[in-house]
Formats: sequence, structure tokens, C-alpha cells
Amino acid sequence: MKNLENGLSRREFLSNTSKAGLAVSLVGTGILSACSGEVKGDSKAILVTSFSQTPLAYDFSALAPHIDAMTMEIHYTKHAAGYAKNLGDAIGEENVDTNKPLEDLLANISQYSTKMRNNGGGHFNHELFWKIMSPNAGGQPEGQLAEAINSAFGSYEAFVEQFETAAKTRFGSGWAWLVVGEDKKLTVGSTPNQDNPLMDISDFKGTPLLGIDVWEHAYYLNYQNRRPDYVTAFWNVINWNTVSDRYMAAL
Repeated sequence: MKNLENGLSRREFLSNTSKAGLAVSLVGTGILSACSGEVKGDSKAILVTSFSQTPLAYDFSALAPHIDAMTMEIHYTKHAAGYAKNLGDAIGEENVDTNKPLEDLLANISQYSTKMRNNGGGHFNHELFWKIMSPNAGGQPEGQLAEAINSAFGSYEAFVEQFETAAKTRFGSGWAWLVVGEDKKLTVGSTPNQDNPLMDISDFKGTPLLGIDVWEHAYYLNYQNRRPDYVTAFWNVINWNTVSDRYMAAL
């Protein structure tokens, strides 16, 4: 085979050229990702919420019979979509820098309007709600999250009882939460209306890992006034993998 001037065969030359091109391509991709703010493999990305409504990862009927299709459709397309739209309006009215995470805005919500508080909270809460549920889910957490629950509450069963009590006894509308605090310990509590534990005005603070919506629009078509039945059914649709990922990212 005829050699090139540098002593390499054509095959070797083409092979090396191909590898060099691949390397340039990979470097270029990395540069573009960095410039666009995209961080590959960032475990904490799961704790960052978009300012816009994201598509559901499952059909409206996927959580039935625990949460029926009509409730899911109305909840997502009307209530949650309304919070997202009104948040966008408030952002424009109050000149919010959306290059910073929504979580930063919520941490300083006392500096903004009631409209921002209600809709920023409503949007964050629902975006989390959709993500911590999935079809063919339920069961119990595993790994470090399970160990943390046992450490904080004594047992999984004790945690369930405390969480259900928070959800069932929240007067009027609101949310019940499992959060991890700055001390890295798990606690359970609830917030009124669309407030959440990220807000600086909240008496109950922490990074939300799991939340249940106890506004009547979340369950009334199927459960009417039987909120306790809805809360009990919720355990069948929890995606513990996502909850665990949030826990690990918050540590």
C-alpha cells in the first residue's frame, strides 16, 4: 500500500483524522452546552423548576383508579395551566429575572406581590406533584431515603401516619409535605393555599421531596368529601425513585 509523506498509510491517516474530528466534535458540544447553561449529569438539576408548564409524562388516565382521568385532565389543563399563565403575567409585571431558578424567587417571595406568591407557589407545587407520581408506582422507598425515613420517624409506617395526619388535618385548601431541612433531616408538615416550604414567609421550611395537593379540585370528582380516602390512595401512585433522587440531590 502506498504511504503518505508522513509515513502513514491511507488507512491510518483516515482513522486518525476520524478520531480527531470526533474529538473536536465532542469538545465543541461541551462548549455549546456550557454556553447554553446546560449542565450534563448535574444531579441537582432535579431540584430546579421551569417557569413554564411542562408536559405530563403519562396519560390523564394513567393513575386511575386512584386518581381518575377527568380529575387529572381538569387539574392539569385548567388549574395548573392557570397558575403557569398567571405566573408568566406576574413575571412580566414585576420584571423578574428568569435566568435565576424559580426556587430563588420563592425563597424571596416576601419581596413580591400576592399574585406572584399565589401563582409562583401554585406552579411550583403542581410541577412537583406531577413528577412525584407515575403509573405502576407505589410500594416503599429504598436505599438512603428509606434509612433516612426510619431514622427520622422510627419506621415507614410511622412516617405514613404522620404524613396522612398532616394532609387530612390541613384546614381548608393546602398541601402536605415531606421535606429535608438544612440539617439534612426529614420532617413532615403542611402549608395553606399555594404556599410551600421554600418560601421565606412559610413557618414550615425545607426542600420539598414529596407533596400532596389537598385542594378539593385535586380529588372531589372521585372522592367528594372523603379526603382521607384520597390521601390513602395517594401512596399507590408515588414514584419513589423521583423522591429519592430529590433527596440525594438535596444532601
